[in-house]
Amino acid sequence: MDPEALKKYSALHPKPAGVTLQYGTAGFRTKAEHLDHVMFRMGLLAVLRSKAMVSTIGVMVTASHNPEEDNGVKLVDPLGEMLHPSWEEYATQLVNAEEQELQKTLNEICQKAAVNQHNDASVFIGRDTRPSSKKLSQSVIDGISILGGQYHDYGLVTTPQLHYMVCCQNTQGQYGKATLEGYYEKLSKAFAELIKQSPSSEENQRHLKIDCANGIGALKLSEMEPYLPKEVLIHLYNDGTKGKLNHLCGADFVKVHQKPPRGLDMEPNERCCSFDGDADRIVYYYKDATGCFHLIDGDKIATLISIFLKELLAKMGETLQMAVVQTAYANGSSTRYLEETLKVPVHCVKTGVKHLHHKAQEFDVGVYFEANGHGTVLFSKAAETTIRQLAKEEKDGERREAAKVLENMIDLINQTVGDAISDMLVIEAILALKGLTVQQWDAVYTDLPNRLLKVQVADRRVIDTTDAERRAVTPSGLQEKIDALVKKYKLSRAFVRPSGTEDVVRIYAEADTQESADALAHEVSLAVYHLAGGRGAPPQP
Repeated sequence: MDPEALKKYSALHPKPAGVTLQYGTAGFRTKAEHLDHVMFRMGLLAVLRSKAMVSTIGVMVTASHNPEEDNGVKLVDPLGEMLHPSWEEYATQLVNAEEQELQKTLNEICQKAAVNQHNDASVFIGRDTRPSSKKLSQSVIDGISILGGQYHDYGLVTTPQLHYMVCCQNTQGQYGKATLEGYYEKLSKAFAELIKQSPSSEENQRHLKIDCANGIGALKLSEMEPYLPKEVLIHLYNDGTKGKLNHLCGADFVKVHQKPPRGLDMEPNERCCSFDGDADRIVYYYKDATGCFHLIDGDKIATLISIFLKELLAKMGETLQMAVVQTAYANGSSTRYLEETLKVPVHCVKTGVKHLHHKAQEFDVGVYFEANGHGTVLFSKAAETTIRQLAKEEKDGERREAAKVLENMIDLINQTVGDAISDMLVIEAILALKGLTVQQWDAVYTDLPNRLLKVQVADRRVIDTTDAERRAVTPSGLQEKIDALVKKYKLSRAFVRPSGTEDVVRIYAEADTQESADALAHEVSLAVYHLAGGRGAPPQP
C-alpha cells in the first residue's frame, strides 16, 4: 500500500465536511452528489475483503427503488450473499474517516480482519441506469486500482445479476458461467424445460405486462427475450425511454399506493407485474371485471411457490424439511394459510433481507419473501444432491418426474438473492404448470385489511423491540398500551419498530375491516407520539 499514492488519489475524491453515513441492509444510500468519496473508499474496502476471503468480491452501484437523484453502493460477498455484518462496521468506519485518518483506518481494518496484504484481489463491478452511476463506478475503480486489485466491470446489470456473477466466479463455474449470456442461458433453459410439461393454455394466458420502473430491468429483459421460448409473450412498459426512474412506477410504488403504475394500461383480468429500479423485487397485480385493483405481493408469491414445491416434494417421497420465512409485515392471512391449510412451518424474523436469508439456510428448502416482493428459495447442498440424483437414477416414473421438475426449479431460481427476472419466470412456470389464472392464484386466501403509518420522533432509538420486532420493550408502557388497543378489534394485531434509516417509527396494523385497521393504526400512532417523543403536530386520523 503506497501511502503517497493513496493520499494523492484520496484528495481527488474528498470527503465533504459533516457528512456521516451508515452501512445498512441496503449498503450506503444518499444523494448522488455526496457519494464520490464513498465509492472510492468502497473500492479500497472491496480489495481488502477480497484479500481476506481469497475470493472475488462484488461492488454494485445502485439505490434500488429510491428516486433517480439518489445513488448507493453495496458489497457482495463470495457466494453472492450480502456483506458480512463485521465488515459493515469496517465500511462505516472507513467512509466516515477524515482524510488524514484514512491510511490509519485501512491499517486497523487489515489488522482486525487479519488481511494478508500479499494476497491477490479481484473485484466485479456493476451499476444501474441512473445518470450518476457511470461516474460513481469509475470512482470505485480508482479505489480498487490504487491498492493494486484486479477488476472486471460488467457495466449495466441488475443487482441480482452481479450477485450471480460473483457466485459463479467463486464456485469455479459450478453455479453457472460468470457472463450475462451464461445467466440468460441457464435460466431460459430451465424455464423452457418446465413449461414443456404444461397443459397448452389459451393464447391470452401467456401474455404478461411488465412495468420495468424505467430502470435496468427493461434493458436486461430485452436482452434476454431472444433466449426465452416463444410461448411466453412479455410486453415491457416504463422501459426508461421517456419516464424517470421509479417515478410513479415500479414495485415499491405499486405496493405502497395499491394502484397500477403510470404508463401501463390494464384490461380486466390481465396479468401484470412490476420490478423495482434494480430488478431485485417483484409484485403482481390485475384489475377485475368491475375495475377493482388487486395486488399480489411477496406473501402471495411465497405461498404460490410453497404450494408448488410442497406437492413436488410429496410426489418425490423424500423427507426433506421445508419452511417459509417471513417478517412481522407478512399478512396474517398468509401465515394462517401456510401453517393451517398447507401445514408448512413458518418462521418470523427481523425485517431485512439478510435476516430472512440467514434463517432460510437452516432448512432443506427455505422459501423467503418480504411483503414488498423481495425474496427467493434456498436449497441445501444435501437437498440439491438428493434431487439431482433422483432426477437421474430413480426407477419410479412419478418420483423421477417430480425430481426433474424440482431440478429445473433449482436452476431457474437465483439462490444468491431476490431476483425479479428469475422470480417472474418461476411464477410464470408455476401458473402454466398448474393451469392457474391470476384470479385463481389471488383467491388462495384473502388478505386481512391493513395500514402502514409512520410517526416522526426526536430519536428513533427510544424504541427497542423483541420477538422479531413484534413487541416493544421500551419505552415502558407502550407495549401494554398496544395490547389494550388490539383487544378492541377482531382478527387484529399491531406492532411498531424504529426505521433503519430515519428518525421515524413505523407502525403496522391489521384487522377484520379496513375501518378497524385504519382506526387501530391511528390509535397506535398516537400512543407512539405520546410515549416515544413524537415531533410536530400529533398524528391526524
